[in-house]
Amino acid sequence: MIKVNLLDSVTERASSVAAVEEKVANPAARFWILGCAVFVLLGMGMLFDYVSAAASQARAKEELDKQQQIAAQMAAVNKEQAELEKKLKDINTRIEAIKRLRASQQGPVSLLSEINSRIPSDPDFRLEAVEQKNGELTIEGQSPNEYAVTAFSRSLEFSNGLFLNVSIEAERKEVDVKPEDLVGQTGPLDLTLKPEVFRFKVKCKYGPAAPPPAPPQPGQPAPAQVAQK
Repeated sequence: MIKVNLLDSVTERASSVAAVEEKVANPAARFWILGCAVFVLLGMGMLFDYVSAAASQARAKEELDKQQQIAAQMAAVNKEQAELEKKLKDINTRIEAIKRLRASQQGPVSLLSEINSRIPSDPDFRLEAVEQKNGELTIEGQSPNEYAVTAFSRSLEFSNGLFLNVSIEAERKEVDVKPEDLVGQTGPLDLTLKPEVFRFKVKCKYGPAAPPPAPPQPGQPAPAQVAQK
């Protein structure tokens, strides 16, 4: 039979409890226990603060990247919108010019159609007036591109006899730049630099209503020569 001495176990338990109470009652032991607890709490607080700061930094970086992407997309949209507005403005200007020419009844519809078909594709090329008087046709306009002016006069000259005795005068002029004309432009802007345009006047005879041209005389200049002032 196994015998258990319950009295010894109770005695040992009481002595162990007394030893613990004695250690707790010791000021040095209490200081170390309190120090360890404070150190553990401080470490947990620092760890929590670090994790929170890292999460906040990650969220802030993600938001910054998103805002930068939105800003880049908005810049591209604004640039495209400015280009579309400029093209629409050029188209409306041409339409208004054609409407004014037709409303003024300065020439038949066929004449205006022939002139319009010979206008260069340069969006900055402008016709300002078309007048037919005493069998002579006068066309006035402007363009910043001298080559476009020359191409327009040559298209009239080489028209299989539709426009005859073509001559052109061109004058270089400076134009004032308005801030609204610079929409969509990037980089530094210098409003003191004034662009130049070529104002031109073409004189000729409209073939269907004009007499046949006289044969050129020796020594005469070729038609459609540009005279710059």
